[in-house]
Amino acid sequence: MSLTGPYDPNNIFARILRGETPAVTVWEDDHVLAFMDVFPQSEGHVLVISKTSRARNLLEVEPDVLTRLTAAVRRTARAVDRALSPDGLSVMQFNGEAGGQTVFHLHFHIIPRWADRGLKGHRDGPIAEPAVLRAQAARIAAALDPD
Repeated sequence: MSLTGPYDPNNIFARILRGETPAVTVWEDDHVLAFMDVFPQSEGHVLVISKTSRARNLLEVEPDVLTRLTAAVRRTARAVDRALSPDGLSVMQFNGEAGGQTVFHLHFHIIPRWADRGLKGHRDGPIAEPAVLRAQAARIAAALDPD
């Protein structure tokens, strides 16, 4: 998929937002959803998406939506840091297939990093165990700043 084109209302994130596909939620409000990546590159890998926008990438997103998403990414990253005490964090956002994007609904990755652990490749390995993801999500959610 290129940087331009129609939004696919059947992408996995759209199906999650409609409740058709399960997700392990870290937190949500009326505008954003933060949930665990089922193919985590590291323990505590969280995705943050808009619940209101049909932007496929950063080039299409509405400015007010981007403002909310950026605040949500910061809030979530701070909670990941407090909950898991990583040595660092990678915050990633990909645009277009050639840019590494695999789901064409704007999203941000928050990936905890440790100096002595490598990153797994995206989709390298099986889907994570739901119970493990739920436990990580609970730890992160407990460390969130109040709204």
